[in-house]
Amino acid sequence: MRRSVCFDPGARAAVAAAALIADAFDVAPCGGDAPEDTVLLVGGNSGARAGPGSRIVALVDALPAGPWPEHWYTLMPAGAPRDVVARAVENAFAALDAARDIERLQHELGELNAIGIGLTADRDPDRVLDTILSKARAITCSDAGSLYLVEGLPDGTRGLRFVLTQNDTTPVPFRSTTLPLDHSSVAGHVALTGEPLNLPDAYAVPADARFRINPSYDQQSGYRTKSMLAVPMKTPKNEIIGVLQLINCKPSASLSLASAADVERLVQPFGPRFVQLASSLASQGAAALLNRRLYDDIRRLFEGFVQASVIAIEARDPTTAGHSFRVADLTMGLAQALDRVAQGPLAAARLERDALRELRYAALLHDFGKVAVREDVLGKAKKLRPEALERIRYRADLMKRELELRCANRKLQYLLDKGPRLYPEQATLLDAELAAAVAELDDCLARVLRMNEPTVVVENAEAQIEALAHRAFEDRWGARHPIITADEAEILRISRGSLTPHEYVEVRSHVVHTFHFLAQIPWTHELRRVPEIARDHHEKLDGSGYPRGVTGDAIPLQTRMMTIADIYDALTAFDRPYKPAVAPEIALDILEHERGAGRIDGDLLALFVRAKVYELTRRRVRSK
Repeated sequence: MRRSVCFDPGARAAVAAAALIADAFDVAPCGGDAPEDTVLLVGGNSGARAGPGSRIVALVDALPAGPWPEHWYTLMPAGAPRDVVARAVENAFAALDAARDIERLQHELGELNAIGIGLTADRDPDRVLDTILSKARAITCSDAGSLYLVEGLPDGTRGLRFVLTQNDTTPVPFRSTTLPLDHSSVAGHVALTGEPLNLPDAYAVPADARFRINPSYDQQSGYRTKSMLAVPMKTPKNEIIGVLQLINCKPSASLSLASAADVERLVQPFGPRFVQLASSLASQGAAALLNRRLYDDIRRLFEGFVQASVIAIEARDPTTAGHSFRVADLTMGLAQALDRVAQGPLAAARLERDALRELRYAALLHDFGKVAVREDVLGKAKKLRPEALERIRYRADLMKRELELRCANRKLQYLLDKGPRLYPEQATLLDAELAAAVAELDDCLARVLRMNEPTVVVENAEAQIEALAHRAFEDRWGARHPIITADEAEILRISRGSLTPHEYVEVRSHVVHTFHFLAQIPWTHELRRVPEIARDHHEKLDGSGYPRGVTGDAIPLQTRMMTIADIYDALTAFDRPYKPAVAPEIALDILEHERGAGRIDGDLLALFVRAKVYELTRRRVRSK
């Protein structure tokens, strides 16, 4: 194609030079500055200027000798021969083309860098796929495109899933399908060979090609697929994870192909530069998708560790099995309800996606520190430990045997001393004494068993414990043996629950252990507050909580939400042997009392009730 050369009609040297090269270039007179994509011939006195898309060649007399304008590309003496003028003009066009190539390459490099940064930063897989295809189409001026991903199938084979399509000319009703990973399709062929496939005309496929074009979409929509470029999406390890397919390369991305005639007239083959650009972008996209998959794999792996940790914790304390999962469900339900609040004091309290993940992990792991609490304390269902109660039973049995032996000795002694005549009457009296003593022992043991129940309120419990502590039986040698020891009596005096003060402190220490254990995990930046959120779930707004006794704003919003969920589940759980479950309505009343006392967040509690968050675990708790 002949290039355009303009000349200044007022400069005789420029006019003469233009005439010399008229056989090789399209020459025309031009007044003023140089137009785009031209070389302008001027004389030594010209004031014309060149824009970014043009160059000026000046023909000057020997005198005067400069200085010459810096925006001139080159200068030569007036009257220079044709070959010198032609070579100067050709060099000017070459410089112009080189400048454009550099500018285009800089733009494309900048685009690729920007795309790479965007793909790396975006964690939404759907947006990543959309970015890959839309940017590939933009940078290659493609009218349409599709994206396929290699996936494992249930039967153990691999297939190509059609995940995305875009078309500037014809709206496409998208329906995801899976293609066999073989050479029958363009995408399958490229995925297997690992090489780009560039078709100037998709309807003119070579007869020996292993792949075939499916014309069904064109037939149904009236679209005309002409030029096609399919490139493999290769990871840095050369693994092919997908195929990027581009259709109908246009002179400009902004052009519209309104008809089949437009396609035939405007669509051009994908040039080598576009093949290179598409391949580069496909590789960037593959790396981004691979990173996303690795990120998702790590998340699933960590999720599995969290789930396993919760199960392991609850295996040590079967009495609270399911508690951590229920608390997490209630807490996340409250967080979702919070996201729907449009007015009031909670309208501005929003938790972003990362904050929700942080809250969920904290809720699941809030009792992680129980691994440091002794199992016999965690699962303590009665005030006395089983071995302590067994010692009391054993003690009572020994006393019964002692009473029976003493009764038998007295009978024998009476028989030896008094003879058999009055023995039956005496034996009856001795048996009655034995029965009364055994009954008293059984009554003492029954009272111990009754007071050992943490859920039973015993009338005059203190007086009965005091009496039991002073009740003792003498053995045959005159030694006195108490029914219960002083330590056992102190344990039976527990008025609430089953734990001694020392055991209660040990159980409460689980939150400190939770913090220390979770703080050892190298959490990512967005999850860094999991340890403190989990640690503070027993804190109260009035400072009466533990372990730190902090108040008000020192307790994070996420922790306040978890506190409500934790209290509600603890009240309604049917699997706590040391206390009866209460009905949901009563549990809500108790929470309302806590709110009235200034211990929990009233706004969050109101939302918990209004949104009926408590119903999330109602059926599950009852089913237990």
